[in-house]
Amino acid sequence: MFEARHSMDAPTTTPSADSGSDGGGWFTPRTAPAPQPPTTGSGQEATQEEHRIPEPRQAPAVQQPQPTQQTQAPAPPRAAEAPGPTAASARTAPHASPDAILIRRTMEEIGPVADRVTSYFYALLFVRHPELRPLFPAAMDTQRDRLLKALLTAAEHIDNKDVLVAYLKNLGRGHRKYGTQADHYPAVGECLIAALTQYATTTWNAETEAAWVRTYTTISQVMIDAAAEDELRAPAWWLAEVVSHDLRTPDVAVVTVRPDQPYPFLAGQYTTLETPWWPRIWRHYSFASAPRSDGLLSFHVKAVPAGWVSNALVHRARPGDVLRLGPPAGSMTVDHTTDSGLLCLGGGTGIAPIKALVEDVAEHGHQRSVEVFYGARTNHDLYDIDTMLRLSQSHTWLSVRPIVDQQAHLQLPDAVREYGPWNEYDAYLSGPPGMIRSSIDTLRRIGIPGSRIRHDSVEDLVAAVD
Repeated sequence: MFEARHSMDAPTTTPSADSGSDGGGWFTPRTAPAPQPPTTGSGQEATQEEHRIPEPRQAPAVQQPQPTQQTQAPAPPRAAEAPGPTAASARTAPHASPDAILIRRTMEEIGPVADRVTSYFYALLFVRHPELRPLFPAAMDTQRDRLLKALLTAAEHIDNKDVLVAYLKNLGRGHRKYGTQADHYPAVGECLIAALTQYATTTWNAETEAAWVRTYTTISQVMIDAAAEDELRAPAWWLAEVVSHDLRTPDVAVVTVRPDQPYPFLAGQYTTLETPWWPRIWRHYSFASAPRSDGLLSFHVKAVPAGWVSNALVHRARPGDVLRLGPPAGSMTVDHTTDSGLLCLGGGTGIAPIKALVEDVAEHGHQRSVEVFYGARTNHDLYDIDTMLRLSQSHTWLSVRPIVDQQAHLQLPDAVREYGPWNEYDAYLSGPPGMIRSSIDTLRRIGIPGSRIRHDSVEDLVAAVD
């Protein structure tokens, strides 16, 4: 049995995960960060409201064990804290390593029984470590498919250390708000390997198990080191008081909060929010403005059917309520060292980070062309059009074009194609999943390379149902 061969509290070696070297077995995690250069470091609810998704046919975003939302224990991998590696980056390795080949064989075998693997994993985790169960949300529905998605991405990118390590570092930092500790990772890894042993009956052997051990050890150590380093310079979470609540439509609100201490972020990023009404449930929301001198943060929230957090924020939150904020994340930010124009496509509440990017360009005083296409199904959905038009009146370099499907019978990507050319522009996409996917296809067909199409990958939010 697995337990006889590998013990999580019987470490061998602990190489640096960033070096790409392989570990010799289960480890006792380091608690001090490995020396690394400084790094710099943010939706919609986990349903249709999330406006950051991966490129079409991209592997799901990798996630590491953590508590689903908040406090102390690692939940099984969740793919939602930061942009994940893209499918294109996974193809940069010309030849798969032996470990990657073995891992992918396992994934192919367990794919048809993913639900059972996931259920078995949770059962093991809660039976072997019952002290962790109270730290998870009461309802586990939104957790069901995150483990498999995480493993698929890890398998897809295991040979591309540069891309995977950068992603996992961001993920490790984000896990601090859940209370994840270094000594939680071995417990999760042990249950993960046991679940794979149970269901990968055809491909599983000692060699395959060793490959999974090495892979999980490496992934875990990257996250542990990043979290330890981040602990030296930032809190695990921020408390934020609601100071205004502007209901723009019956289901869209602009919520502005005041953090209890300075909150550094970049325009175009996102964060996670937890409400007092749903403890341990965190959802991703983009900042709706560039950093402000008064330190206030604003978010555009659309209530979705059965959306716990979104409905609470739209229909229940009022000034004086206190929320919790996770750290900022996301790479959909402006490179101010270039002169490239910005082609911004925002659909629905996806206009929030687009507005932040416009403000960011204005504040830098560098007049570069910014073209904003604001997509909506109806005029009713253009809830922030007045703000965007006022910005365009103040800045000659900014153009704002509202695109209403029901009026023009023209979807946003098709409208974008009719303007242009866009060869000298960097594209920024934020909106519903379908809009993002079709926009990516359209922009590539008209000659914009994938390297110049920017959107953050928070793929598991697209599939979640709360």
